[in-house]
Amino acid sequence: MSRAALLLLADGRFPAGGHAHSGGVEAAVAHGAVHDTDSLEAFCRGRLHTTGLTTAGLAAAAAAGCDPLLLDDAADARTPSSALRAVARRLGRQMLRAARATFPSTELENLAAARPQGAHQPIVLGLAAHAAGLTPLDAAYVAAYENIGGPATAAVRLLSLDPLDASGLLARLGPETDDVARAAAAAATRAMTDGLNALPSASSPLLDITGEQHAAWTARLFAS
Repeated sequence: MSRAALLLLADGRFPAGGHAHSGGVEAAVAHGAVHDTDSLEAFCRGRLHTTGLTTAGLAAAAAAGCDPLLLDDAADARTPSSALRAVARRLGRQMLRAARATFPSTELENLAAARPQGAHQPIVLGLAAHAAGLTPLDAAYVAAYENIGGPATAAVRLLSLDPLDASGLLARLGPETDDVARAAAAAATRAMTDGLNALPSASSPLLDITGEQHAAWTARLFAS
């Protein structure tokens, strides 16, 4: 296992397309729900414990060896918004391209053949983590962190926030990120014996609603 691989997967510069997406914060800024560092922190905290927990569980389960096609179906069931399902598959397709070049594996090739239009991004992330020799907990950490790191970075651009303030709020959310990653990895372990219903299915209806609205915008800075 290489800890450098964990850093690479968690790096926002990994060419998986995440930089083009705001994780819902662009719509939240437009609606006035996010307007400063404090409101951004509240947004990221809510996202971490809902979408973050769910995607971290899926990533951990993929890294643990659960069937990726069944996990992809489970991800569909946990994503009620058609716009966000499309985003997840687009990001998955981009990550799969990067992961196949960076961490070649039979599992990634099989997924590419089975889902030519793209699998959900956390499934690809989990398989990439496994190919890199990382653990399900590592995959959960990457998924949990990117669920808050992406919106925080996007908000800096949208609101001209001080990047130091954005880094500070991510640091303050560190203990909660630890908790979410550990809970997701534990759920993935249960899913290996009890089935995929053991995985988290926390939802954020407001993100689903604003995701659909954002997809209909004719002018936007971010793809989602």
